[in-house]
Amino acid sequence: MGSQLVSTDAKNKLEDLSGITIQPGQNPYQAFITACGDDHAEIRALYSAHRTKRNEQQKAKFLSAEFKELVIDPFLLRLENPDIEPGFTDTRHCLVFWARPPDHIIRLATHLQTLLKNVAPNIWLMPQHRMHMTTLEVTHSKTPEEIAALVATMRSAIPYITSFTYSHRARLVKPMISYDLSAFAVSFVPADGEPAASPRPVPPAAGVGITEGDAYTYHHLRRDVFDLARSTGVDIEQRYQVPSAHITLGRFLTEEDHRTPEQRAKWVRAIDEVNRWLEEEVWSEGGGTFCGEWVVGQERGLDARCGALWYGGGRTINLGEGF
Repeated sequence: MGSQLVSTDAKNKLEDLSGITIQPGQNPYQAFITACGDDHAEIRALYSAHRTKRNEQQKAKFLSAEFKELVIDPFLLRLENPDIEPGFTDTRHCLVFWARPPDHIIRLATHLQTLLKNVAPNIWLMPQHRMHMTTLEVTHSKTPEEIAALVATMRSAIPYITSFTYSHRARLVKPMISYDLSAFAVSFVPADGEPAASPRPVPPAAGVGITEGDAYTYHHLRRDVFDLARSTGVDIEQRYQVPSAHITLGRFLTEEDHRTPEQRAKWVRAIDEVNRWLEEEVWSEGGGTFCGEWVVGQERGLDARCGALWYGGGRTINLGEGF
């Protein structure tokens, strides 16, 4: 049953390739910011290095003569193919704060899904309405009762946390496809002086001070949300704290599209081509068909969510105010 299945995390660990060591008990985001001297350009450089190194690492795995198999998620496989284990349910309940992408980022992500689906028609794609970026994972793989107790503890603070992005606006730019043996995503890096490209927000409510500008990065936002959540008395038990800002686009549920070396080379080549297109056409100053800038909090605030939400499911506890 579900409890006997092995998560893809165990087989495909998401390593922190930034080179920064986090000590037990630290706010991992503050440790990262401190190690960078609170320099947003350095923070951006490490975000960029992490995703570039990881792509190089994963490309080598796909093209290796020693390639054995993809890392297929057994939970999602059973949810999508009920005949494998009739009556299967995912019992891993979680508590998170998600950033929901605005419409122009959903349009871009959906286009990227189409480009990849043309190369590998059997991939599983994240539905548009479920797309998200995890700003903070409070905990995961718990029972519904354990999650309910945590929600009760945090409930009074949740509305403030979910609307925190209204007054603390972090900007992400330069989308790129990131991938490994189990999944693929569109990832972003903190902005560093690029001209504004996405729809401008309405003016803030009277008397509301706004923290914005590229010195306040997405990592600063994650640091603050971590502290706010921990201040309620709950322990933060996230799986990883890598310097990554990404929306999962899809996962592999079959070897069908990647069985031969030629198929795997075609997949890697397609991702390289998409990333070249993104750099040449979407990273520019705007005016094109697609916009790659995302100010976290555009259209809606953070989404406090709980339940069996590994693949975009679950339920919303509170959705914060957008701008």
